[in-house]
Amino acid sequence: MNSQLTGQYIPGTSIMHRMDARAKFSGFLLLIAAVILTGTIKGYLLTISFILIIAALSKLPPEIATGSVRRMLPFFFVVFLLNVLFFESETPLWQWGIVTISIDGIAQGANILLRIVLILILSNVLTLTTPPMALMAAIESLMSPLRFIGVPVGDVSMILSVAVQFIPTLLRETDDIRTAQTARGAQFESGKLLDRAKALPPLLTPIFLSAFKRADELAVAMEARGYRGGKHRTKKASQPMPVSGWLALLLCAALCALQIFLF
Repeated sequence: MNSQLTGQYIPGTSIMHRMDARAKFSGFLLLIAAVILTGTIKGYLLTISFILIIAALSKLPPEIATGSVRRMLPFFFVVFLLNVLFFESETPLWQWGIVTISIDGIAQGANILLRIVLILILSNVLTLTTPPMALMAAIESLMSPLRFIGVPVGDVSMILSVAVQFIPTLLRETDDIRTAQTARGAQFESGKLLDRAKALPPLLTPIFLSAFKRADELAVAMEARGYRGGKHRTKKASQPMPVSGWLALLLCAALCALQIFLF
């Protein structure tokens, strides 16, 4: 497994590293909307070009920026296959019972896969160029209006912060457990499907036990340090968003508007 794991911040001095976390997270949401709205070849070319420019500005190595994409290739294959075999079409190329292969199904599968890949790359760039605490502070700042309807914004922000920071730890432990089980004869990527399914419980059980143990230790540590909820926390005074952040949001919003026009 790659040493740089999903959710693990990589320090740097690129434009994306220096950009305001609130602008990055808001732009991330706008770009997801733009990806979902994309439905034409011109739209995809525009969106892909925009995302490639963002990835280049982050100065992240391609193998790290696309790390989660490469790890999910089996999932992508299943999603594509389901769309190809079970997408209903009035002009099928081949049909047998409920199985239908058509140009529409192939196009639908490719469309879904491309959208997932683009969103994963965006999420990688966001988490790899933004410190977890800065990202959670940005989420808390953007969610602050929800306080007026009783949403515990501080607690939600703390939960998200802990979850994001524990992702690299759990992935690293998963890799260690998988290596140990493989050394004992478990087959996760080879052998019959039934044998591979039987090998999963010895992998999943230690992972869940480790996660619960860490959660219990974290709860005890927070209580020992007097944590009493988000409303009692102190934090730095928020700074106004810089002009560069507003310009980035304007570009992302313009891309969304253009996708609506092209669609």
